[in-house]
Amino acid sequence: MAKKEPQTNKIRMSAADRVFHVCNTIFLIALALVCILPIINILAISLSGNASVTAGLVTLWPVDFTINSYKYVAMRVDFWRSMGVSLLRCALGVSINVFMCVITAYPLSKSTHRFKARTAYAWFFFLTMLLNGGLIPWFMTIKSLNLLGTIWALVLPGAVPVFSVVLMLNFFRGIPEELEEAAVMDGAGQWTIMSKIYVPLSKASMATICLFSIVHHWNSWFDGIILMNRPTQYPLQSYLQTIVIQSSLTSGSSIDWETLVSVSDRTIKCSQIFLSIIPIMLVYPFLQKYFVKGMVLGSVKG
Repeated sequence: MAKKEPQTNKIRMSAADRVFHVCNTIFLIALALVCILPIINILAISLSGNASVTAGLVTLWPVDFTINSYKYVAMRVDFWRSMGVSLLRCALGVSINVFMCVITAYPLSKSTHRFKARTAYAWFFFLTMLLNGGLIPWFMTIKSLNLLGTIWALVLPGAVPVFSVVLMLNFFRGIPEELEEAAVMDGAGQWTIMSKIYVPLSKASMATICLFSIVHHWNSWFDGIILMNRPTQYPLQSYLQTIVIQSSLTSGSSIDWETLVSVSDRTIKCSQIFLSIIPIMLVYPFLQKYFVKGMVLGSVKG
């Protein structure tokens, strides 16, 4: 008997598929470098001496290595105060965003025969993604509510992110209705069903919403500048925006001469910018495993 050749599971790629695979790999590598290289350059500048940075010798590796710029930043009370404001904003903003997304998406995920006004509410929320009243009415509304100069002015105007509501809504629709029917037969109410069944099964979608909310609140700077009354109330990104456009940071500073000659405005700005992205870099790996799953399941009705 002829010996059978072992079967292989390899899929043969056509020439067009191979070309696409190579081009796609090159494009993704280039895109990753575009994102990573500026961060590496900022880190290298922050760890380099003043003379090397002024001479333009620093690219992707520190020259005349020094950490004096970070020592200088460690003594800046205004930097750490603004970081504390941003941390508080993220804690409040993310909690409010997730809570509002859940209680908004849950009723909208029901069918029209159970929630007759569902279509009208869905269109109401959808139109807010396309239309807005403008900057001046937005500012006047916040002012009329006496929120200017408070942390609530930074978190309440964006309490209901409609895009996140849509993701959560579609994720809820993918949960089998039999689970809710069984809970109803056991005497559970809607609040119990939402908190005990829907929320625990939506960890991937909620992690995605948390990531979106964290990035939004951490990177926002414009609202902090126009809604806060004093620079001491600025969140971190608003503070960084103001120091980046300042001509000098070291003039009049109470630092020793050795530190002063080894740092410059540019190295100090780069060190503060790099420190500001560390919290996001620490949070992202923990939510990354849920991100793709949450986007896919939340964007397609199950």
